[in-house]
Amino acid sequence: MTKAQRGGKKTSNLATKAPKFPQASLHTSASLPPPTLAGRDFLSNLDMSPAELRTVLDTAHSMKRGEWREVKPLSGLSLALVFEKSSLRTRTTFDVGMYQLGGHAITLSNTEIGLGTRERVSDVARNLERWVDAVMGRVYLQQTLVELAEHASIPVINGLSDMLHPAQLLADYQTIEEEFGTDLRGRRVVYIGDGNNLANSHIHMGVLTGSSVTIVTPVGYEPNAGVLMDAVKAGVTINLTNDLEAVQGADVLYTDVWISMGMEAEADIRRRAFKGYQVTPQMLDTIAPDGIFLHCLPAHYGEETVPEATEHPKSRVFDQAENRLHAQKALLYHLLGGMKPRW
Repeated sequence: MTKAQRGGKKTSNLATKAPKFPQASLHTSASLPPPTLAGRDFLSNLDMSPAELRTVLDTAHSMKRGEWREVKPLSGLSLALVFEKSSLRTRTTFDVGMYQLGGHAITLSNTEIGLGTRERVSDVARNLERWVDAVMGRVYLQQTLVELAEHASIPVINGLSDMLHPAQLLADYQTIEEEFGTDLRGRRVVYIGDGNNLANSHIHMGVLTGSSVTIVTPVGYEPNAGVLMDAVKAGVTINLTNDLEAVQGADVLYTDVWISMGMEAEADIRRRAFKGYQVTPQMLDTIAPDGIFLHCLPAHYGEETVPEATEHPKSRVFDQAENRLHAQKALLYHLLGGMKPRW
């Protein structure tokens, strides 16, 4: 079937659920909401309060509806995109997002920078702060981002680390809200697979939104203990289990790769440990009738999931990928929207 035969692009879920997100007129420079995170770092979802998260997600929904087409609030501003790890979605969406908001992005690979090898991380931070207005880092270690933030006077954004993936979770929860509305208290979000950076960030979003988060992992692959303590300190219960029956009745079923970049040496061990944790159409039949399936991509088909699951009627995987653009544009606006070009 050709694109013409399919009738072009599908209407987004958001458009079909208008009562949850009422339409508004196009923004002008005078009607923009005030930036709520101005000048701050975004290394974790807990760098936002629940109210600030609500504002960012409302802005993301508004941007997706096209209400920001008439404004370029980041005109004259620049964002450095620093990559230790390869990327499709993170690179494209932050770059396009800056362009659509009137700014500019420059991509810097680790071959060019050599974070911590060719140059000290602190020196890289002190250089970049004199040229650009913010830094997004997709790196191996959370500590690299912490060090960049400590030494740069400009906002530093976590585009992915070994510990957390907070920008991804903004898009994920935008997608979840498109299905279930903005009040997610008690909604069952079940993450199945490796207790990695995605699982950790899901715990943080449970703290912020009141969703009921369950993490299903094999023994020995649980989420980070410090992240779990964040939930304990907030008085939020996170359900940890090795029982696959926990998937049943989920409003949201979420998975990620079993073997992340840098873990290739553990591949065979991990495949054996995660046997039975694969998301299949049969597993999707056990979640809530109106439940949805999410995966941050890329998918390792034949491991954590199969193509029939990402193409399943309950899948919102590609809506979720689209929302990386809208959610990150909202984040960029609320971090940088109050800045003036320095040149």
